[in-house]
Order: sequence, then C-alpha cells, then structure tokens
Amino acid sequence: MRNDLSHVDESSGAVHMVDVGHKPPLRRRAVARGSVLMAPETARRLRDLPKGDALTTAQLAGIMAAKRTSDLIPLCHPIPLSHVTVEVEVGERRVDITASAETTAQTGVEMEALTAAAVAGLAVYDMAKAIDKGMEITEITLVEKTKEAV
Repeated sequence: MRNDLSHVDESSGAVHMVDVGHKPPLRRRAVARGSVLMAPETARRLRDLPKGDALTTAQLAGIMAAKRTSDLIPLCHPIPLSHVTVEVEVGERRVDITASAETTAQTGVEMEALTAAAVAGLAVYDMAKAIDKGMEITEITLVEKTKEAV
C-alpha cells in the first residue's frame, strides 16, 4: 500500500519538510472558517460591546497567528504573507470566523488560513470563558484554495 502522506518518507516512515524548491512561485490564496458555539446571552453580550473590543482582539490574534504558523506547525514552511484578513461575526448562538491568507510562493497558505481561524476562535473563547463554560470551538475547515501563475 502506498503512503500518500506528504510529510512522511514512504520507505522509512520518518517525517520531513516537503521539498518545494523545484516548484515555481505562484499567487496563492486560502480561506478557512471556524465557529465558537455559545449560549445566546454570551453572544448578545459580545454583540453589545463597543467598537474596538474583544472581537477586534480576536481578529488581531488570528492575523498574528497566521504570521507565526511555521513556528506553531513543525513542518510548515515559513512563507511571506502578502495579505491576511480575519472577519468575526456574532450570531444568535455563535461567533463565525472567516480567515483568508495570500502569498506569492512555492507552497500554499491553507495552514495559515486555518491557523488564523482557529486562534481567532481561541481568543473569543478566552475572552468569554468567565461567563460561559459550555462554549465549543468547532467547524474549523478549509473552504477555498486557489493558485494562479504570476
């Protein structure tokens, strides 16, 4: 049976960083989403906060995390990010997070987008945990990945 895990040597099983040196630089973009499920009262309290509040902190945490992905995920390449966005929207029982990352590089940015969404969710959780012990970070998923020639 063939091993298709990109970071595992097929013969020895040893882990390694994927060699992308032969790949041409491409314009790459990835979008990830995640949610923090919570009690309706918690969501209301987050919605009622003034601008420049806890949700801005979550956005900044996500952006900072995207920039540090290679420090957090051992086999990720450090890549020059050209743009990162994190959008946070509070619903009735949840906070929905959408993160995008862009680069021109030899490897993709899906891990950066996923990391941004996950860490933004962790920041929301951290800020609201005192009032809601039942929150759940969920649905962290890659929703789009594109690449095109430069």
